[in-house]
Amino acid sequence: MKIALVGYGKMGHLLEQTALSFGHEVVATIDVVIASDATVKIAAGDGDTLAKVVKESGAEGVIEFSHPSAVMGNIRALLPCGLPLVIGTTGWNDRQTEVAELAAQTGGTAMHSANFSIGVNMFYRIVEEAAKLVNNFAEYDVAVWEMHHNQKADSPSGTALEIARRVMTGDKRKTELVTDAFHARPEPQQLHVSSTRCGSVPGTHSVYFDCAADTIELTHTARSRQGFANGAVHALENLKKFLDDGSLKRGKLYGMEDVFPGMF
Repeated sequence: MKIALVGYGKMGHLLEQTALSFGHEVVATIDVVIASDATVKIAAGDGDTLAKVVKESGAEGVIEFSHPSAVMGNIRALLPCGLPLVIGTTGWNDRQTEVAELAAQTGGTAMHSANFSIGVNMFYRIVEEAAKLVNNFAEYDVAVWEMHHNQKADSPSGTALEIARRVMTGDKRKTELVTDAFHARPEPQQLHVSSTRCGSVPGTHSVYFDCAADTIELTHTARSRQGFANGAVHALENLKKFLDDGSLKRGKLYGMEDVFPGMF
């Protein structure tokens, strides 16, 4: 497949290496002007040029891994191109309805995930099932903690927010998400998601089920970003395949469960 990469930071470079190792061709690496080694450099927010470059590159699919401040503008520019679009940038969780509506209006097709790691997506299922068990025992409380490198632009991580959603799906007692510091005792219905930024940590996410008698701790630790890159490239492969064979319809916003059916 011919792939255009939008965003050419550390993840963009790794995505290029991964796509090439999987036998694909990277026809454009696109970033803002400060990314000196991108094949195409454009001004920040220039959606018209972004769309033009992608169309002229001959790309058959696009992977977007840029920055939370740029992702919505990139999505608006890329969806009308009509190419399968994988969105790896986080920080726009509250605008999914807007993106789904834009996909429907333009006929563009995208899929996104808070985390493309296969292991993380298995972890989501594990956490949700654990929360269902804990829901039966009033003495247990639950909290979520995550840690990432000090270059990460958003907090809490999109992965942590998805984990929190899975906890709240399983544990019906938690109905309110809190991501700020507490200045009073938390209420029983509040689920606290806390974040730490330090060094070069690729990503660690933990869920704690705690009572006076014991603690159950579930943790996923990423050793590198390679798992994210592998998952993103496989997701684009499957998205294009399912669009081509009619398994998925154009004009929609999809998730991991759609492009990896039966796995998550």
